[in-house]
Amino acid sequence: MKDVMTYKGYTARIEFDPRDDIFTGKIIGIADSITFHGETVQELRADFQAAIDHYTADCAAAGRRPLKAASGKLMLRVSPEVHARALATAKTAGKSLNQWAEEILDKAAHV
Repeated sequence: MKDVMTYKGYTARIEFDPRDDIFTGKIIGIADSITFHGETVQELRADFQAAIDHYTADCAAAGRRPLKAASGKLMLRVSPEVHARALATAKTAGKSLNQWAEEILDKAAHV
């Protein structure tokens, strides 16, 4: 994976800020804004984990569920032609459309 870190089901995009000479990170895929930074990869990782731990503890103290990046449900709108071809390809492979699409999406996400 490129420039990402994961911890407890959360994924962060990592960037290097040459002006301040630090690594910065931001949790992606949730509405809440969680950021962190570090001068080294070790500091960055520790601050990332501390930020997630703080976020989940803060949510627990406030009595709310922490947001998660994905529910596992994905709704897509595609043309009927694409839908038909995907369904035929899945059936030819002996899979349901959901199984086939999950495999394809997983492969594409690991590029």
